[in-house]
Amino acid sequence: MIIMTLDQKDSRRQPDLVNRVVAELDAMAGPHLVRRFQRTAGDEVQGVLDDAQTVLEIALAVARTEQWSTGIGIGAVRTPLPEETRAGSGPAFEAARDAVTRAKRASGGVALTASDAEAAEQAEALVQLLCELERRRTDSSQEAGKLVDEGLSQSAAAEELGTSQQAVSRRLQRGLWTETRRVLSVAAGIMKDMDATDGVDVTDVTDVTDATDAADIPEDRVGDGRPEGEA
Repeated sequence: MIIMTLDQKDSRRQPDLVNRVVAELDAMAGPHLVRRFQRTAGDEVQGVLDDAQTVLEIALAVARTEQWSTGIGIGAVRTPLPEETRAGSGPAFEAARDAVTRAKRASGGVALTASDAEAAEQAEALVQLLCELERRRTDSSQEAGKLVDEGLSQSAAAEELGTSQQAVSRRLQRGLWTETRRVLSVAAGIMKDMDATDGVDVTDVTDVTDATDAADIPEDRVGDGRPEGEA
C-alpha cells in the first residue's frame, strides 16, 4: 500500500489550505484512492492509494504549487483498514511519517521511505528530480505537455493553444517533457515492485503481527509514528 502525507508549508502565516486541497487530491487519485485524503493533525493531510503512477502524478502537481511538503510511504498496513484514513496504522503509515519529515528539507519538497532502503533511495532520487523539474518548468511548457499527455498531437495541441506546431515542439523540448515522462515511468516501476514486495493487500492479511514485522523499516529511516492528533 502507498500512503501520502502532505504538510502545508509556512502554515502559521498562510491561510489554511487543507479543506480545499483534500477534494482536489481525491479527484486526482480517482479509482486508485483506497481511503480518502483527510486532515490528520493541524495542517497535514493523508490518503491511502494503490497505484504508484497515480501517486507520482499527484506528487508532481503538489510540487508545482510549492505549498506542501510531500511524504510517500510504501509498505504494509494493519488490517482491517479503518474507514477513517487518520485512524490507519502500520509500517506504510510510519514510512510516510518519516518521509514527510524529511521532505521539509529535501529537493523538490518530497521524500520516499520503504523497508527496502536501497530501492527507496533510488526511487526517491528520481522523484525528487521530477518534482524539482516540475517546479522549474514554465507554464507554457506545462500546458503543451498536458495536452500531449491527453493524447493530442503536437499539431492539435498547437491549435488548442493558438500557436504553431513548431512552438509546441520547442516548449516540450525546453520543458524536457518526453524525458521526464520516461523517468516517471521508471520511478513508478520501482515503487510498484516495492509495493508488491512490502505492501500487503487489506484482504490478504491473516496475521497482522507477522505482516507488520516482515515490513519493518530500518531504524535510521523510521519516523516518530506520531499518533492521531499529536502535532
